[in-house]
Amino acid sequence: MKKVEAIIKPFKLDEVKEALGGVGIQGITVSEVKGFGRQRGHTELYRGAEYVVDFLPKVKLEIIVRDDQVEPVIEAITNAARTGRIGDGKIFVTTVHEVVRIRTGETGEAAL
Repeated sequence: MKKVEAIIKPFKLDEVKEALGGVGIQGITVSEVKGFGRQRGHTELYRGAEYVVDFLPKVKLEIIVRDDQVEPVIEAITNAARTGRIGDGKIFVTTVHEVVRIRTGETGEAAL
């Protein structure tokens, strides 16, 4: 099993959610996060004073999938989240050793 984490632009969330549903993903965890990469934030003008916004709002998706689902999930996220501009985000894939469904006690892929 793998954990796919994606950091995307907030306005792309609905498109990504639909794309993931299209490849059979039934559950995701979504968090509102802030951060920056090469985008490095931007400057804004507020009441005549200029200030730097270092951390930009992003959305973090976490999805646990079977090994054979990783490539379709990555492709779905990439295609749905891409704008072609800097700051589109990143996808991270890590190995998950165990999953336990609290309600039933099921483990492994059965718990997904």
